Amino acid sequence: MDFASLIGLGLALAGLFVGHTLDGGRFASLIQPAAFAIVVVGTFGAVLLQSDARTFSRGMRMLRWVFFPPKSRRQPLSREIALWSHTARRDGLLSLEQYMETKDLFIRKGLRMVVDGITPDKIRNLLETEVSAIEFAERQAARVWEAAAGYSPTIGIVGAVLGLIHVMENLSDPSRLGSGIAVAFVSTVYGVGLANLFFLPFGNKLKAIVSDQIAQYELLIEVFHDIASGNHTRVVEERVASLLAKR
Repeated sequence: MDFASLIGLGLALAGLFVGHTLDGGRFASLIQPAAFAIVVVGTFGAVLLQSDARTFSRGMRMLRWVFFPPKSRRQPLSREIALWSHTARRDGLLSLEQYMETKDLFIRKGLRMVVDGITPDKIRNLLETEVSAIEFAERQAARVWEAAAGYSPTIGIVGAVLGLIHVMENLSDPSRLGSGIAVAFVSTVYGVGLANLFFLPFGNKLKAIVSDQIAQYELLIEVFHDIASGNHTRVVEERVASLLAKR
């Protein structure tokens, strides 16, 4: 678990609720189901409208990475790369076929190209195309949360206007004015609060995770190119050192 994300979320909520309480407000006043429905349902409806279903679904599934990020592969990957390099140098490129049982489809594809004797430059071009496709799909999914952050405040304002319309329709009945005004103001709080305390931080965190994964794929491209070119293991070891140095 990423405790920094958990603590950050706790601090954000604590600051909001404690500040509200210190100012004399009541926690119950922030609980408005109508405002929540307008902002949350409206926001995700707008995001789904601009995205295809697969991207939207992927973005929702990626949310768990905020608190449970993918396990770091830097150390095991560096050991695998060193093993590939020494094996290829000692026993030839065909010997790499024994390492193709990995579950990582990208690594399997790279090793297959090396074993099949595809030219180093062709390997690089093909894998770069593969990485570009992966990066585009992952970034589009992460941007689901950025899009939510963009729509949420505006839909909060829409909720506020709807609440004021409700107030104006019931000026003759003072007992119903309070609920309409509450929906109006709480909708704005929900819209701005969700955008800045949740959606935007979620999106930025996911983009950072995607960038780290893409950086590892890009390094693998160079590793496969070096191995296919017959470069000395020292060259590959330097690339491994750069992988471990990036945190």
